[in-house]
Formats: sequence, structure tokens, C-alpha cells
Amino acid sequence: MGNVPPTLDQIRTVPKVLLHDHLDGGLRPATIVELAAETGYKGLPTTDVSDLARWMTGVAQRGSLELYLEAFQHTVGVMQTRDALIRVAAECAEDLAADGVVYAEVRFAPELHVTKGLSLDQVVDAVLEGFRRGSRGRGIAVYALLTAMRTAARSLEIAELAVRHRDAGVVGFDIAGAEAGSPPSRHLDAFQYVARENFHITIHAGEGFGLPSIWEAVQWCGTDRLGHGVRIIDDIRPAPGGGPPALGRLASYVRDRRIPLEMCPTSNVQTGAAKSIKEHPIGLLRELLLRVTVNTDNRLMSGVTLSSEFFALVEAFGYGWGDIEWLTTNAMKSAFAPFDERLKIINLKIKPGFAVVRTAPPVSG
Repeated sequence: MGNVPPTLDQIRTVPKVLLHDHLDGGLRPATIVELAAETGYKGLPTTDVSDLARWMTGVAQRGSLELYLEAFQHTVGVMQTRDALIRVAAECAEDLAADGVVYAEVRFAPELHVTKGLSLDQVVDAVLEGFRRGSRGRGIAVYALLTAMRTAARSLEIAELAVRHRDAGVVGFDIAGAEAGSPPSRHLDAFQYVARENFHITIHAGEGFGLPSIWEAVQWCGTDRLGHGVRIIDDIRPAPGGGPPALGRLASYVRDRRIPLEMCPTSNVQTGAAKSIKEHPIGLLRELLLRVTVNTDNRLMSGVTLSSEFFALVEAFGYGWGDIEWLTTNAMKSAFAPFDERLKIINLKIKPGFAVVRTAPPVSG
């Protein structure tokens, strides 16, 4: 396709891989309104679907992770029954497949969905059932990551829950929530348990807090991937005289060990972790060949799809198909699915899918 930059519509057609997406951050506004009526949730700021969509994206624009998280009280509020969880999970799989995603790991915190009497196991069973229903016949594989809230004290219980459901569709364990004052090492027993069980770990780190959070996630907690990891840029110094940037010891370690960064550009701008897409560290980190991946975080609050995130990078950094394929392959290599499944998706879906757009004639007009 020469030097013609990919369009948003073209990006939607290629196979994509999503590693960092929150189930309670991707509901359809109409579904929230309907579930609120069905479940008796009275807390919505408005029951007008269009107004609610605008409200949800509006609260994400305030430049703070803590403020960004306020909107989740409403999505979580309507996700307290088995039927609601199945519906939300099924629609998540449908929406991702419609955007061209062929593999996704979607995370949620079971402990947030038990206020109406569901057990933790029932919550997980319902979400996995929804993923199965929504992905059936759509050419997408959707797995779950179970998240513990870093400000609570149930992380070991959630880690055990994740391992218990590992053969039913759960592929890993995560912690999330406001980073400041809640270092990952507080949950060391949970991470050690997961490691002993030969299971997978990803940790929200380096989003709302700096290098110490990343260092603890890597060196104390043994994370396989870094959720966001934006602040790794604090360990990369511009070289005097315009030479190549100098990586500090932590940044070098992360790059050398190929520890994946689950980067979510739009969300990072909205929470204040980056000033703009153009100034987002992903540009430099990609140039320095860290294991960067592109993700949505919260599709509803951020008003994004995975395709729109890639298109934003095309506009900001001039990325072409080679960059998008590189980032997509990075994500698939970094997935928690078994190796043979990852290889199959790369060879049978990603490579052929990008070969088609590379050889297609340029669009005129």
C-alpha cells in the first residue's frame, strides 16, 4: 500500500490482540440503563442513553486516576446478578469481535460483584459463560484475568480463585486500583502462591505511581507483564547532543527480559499519566524496542476501540502497517494462552491478515 497511512476502517479489518481491557469499563450505555431498571440500581446520573454515554466519557477527562475510577461505581452497580454478568461478558466478546479482535484477555475483580449474594465462584462462572456465548462463531478467543483490588485484603483469596478456574477460561491474576500508598509487595503472598502454581501474573504498575511500583512488581512480585508501565520512561534519559537515549538499570532489565508493557494511550492521557498521545512514552519505547503492546483499558469511559487506539498512533507517530503488525505480534507473543495457541493465531490469523492489507491496492478518492 506504499506510504499511504492506514485508515480507521482499514485497521478495523486486520486481526488484533487485546491484553488489557476491563470488563466493567466496556459496557454499552444502553445495557447499563436496562440493567439498572432490571436489577433495581438507582444510582445512575441519568437514564438517557446518550446523556449517560457523554457523562461516562466526561468523568474520564479530569486528569486523575482516582477521578477516572469514579464512573465504575455505576457499571459495577448493575453487574451484581448472574444474568447481568453473562450479558455484559457476552456483549464484550461481541463488541471486540466486531472491531476485529481475534484474541482478548479481559479482566475483572470478582470481589466487586458479590453485593447481591453471588459467591466469588458464581461470579467467575457467569462471566466465563458470557464470554463463551459472545465469542461463539465470531472468530475470537476471549479469556479472563482475575483482578484483586490492591486497597483490599482479599488478594490471596482471588489468586486461589484464579487458579481454581484456570482450566475453564481464566489465564492469570492481576491487582488493580489506586497505586499510591498500595504497593504490589503488600500482596506478596498472593503472587508467591500464583508462581508456585505455575500460573500467570500481570500487575497494574507505573500508571498512577512511578518507578518504585514497577520495580516492586518486577523484582518482588515476579510479574510476567506490566499493566500500563508508562512511568518506565522515568528511567530513560535523553542523551546530550542528540544521541540515543540512555536506559537506566530498571528500564534495561525490562527491555532485556522482554517484559511486556500493556500500554493504553488514551486512558493514560485521561488519567494524567501522559500529556497527550503525541507525547505518550509509547513512541520512544517502541523506537527503543521494548516489548510494547497497545490496549484499550476502558472502552466506555475512554470512548475508544482497539482500532481507534491504533489509529491515534498512526496520526501521532506516522505508524504504518509494519508498526501495527509488530505491536500486534508483540501482544500475541505476550498472551497467557498456551504457546501452541499463540503460535497458531500468529501464523494462521495475524500474518495472513496483515499480508492482505500490505498487498491491497491503495484506496483512491
